[in-house]
Amino acid sequence: MTKPPLADVPIRSAEELTQRWITLLDPPIFGARSLWLTWLDDGLMLPMVIPVDDIPLVPRREMLSGLRQMHETVLDAQVLGECHLAMALCRPGRPQITGDDDEWAEGLRLALDDEIDGTWSLHVAAGGSVLSLVEMPA
Repeated sequence: MTKPPLADVPIRSAEELTQRWITLLDPPIFGARSLWLTWLDDGLMLPMVIPVDDIPLVPRREMLSGLRQMHETVLDAQVLGECHLAMALCRPGRPQITGDDDEWAEGLRLALDDEIDGTWSLHVAAGGSVLSLVEMPA
């Protein structure tokens, strides 16, 4: 029996999204900081994953503004309504949530909660592990 492509397998829970990031980022070991973006439309992942390389230790306002604009551009280009923006903060170091990771989560909350169409989540990939920092809504 063959497996369907990942884009054809729906993600229905926070645990399934964590598992998808584990699959996509295998192995989750990084030498530099990056933010990976993908979108879920009715549980199905769009067939694109966009890594943003060389991100700062903590988020900057202009980067968060650009992230909002990129999200809206993807939704417009794909002719989508509300989607879930799934992000993975990939970095070197130990597989533990750090203060800098928490600053990313807070910066994203301020930039995205009331400003985008849809929902968002954030995972941290470091040291061989993928951890959920902001879970997708149920």
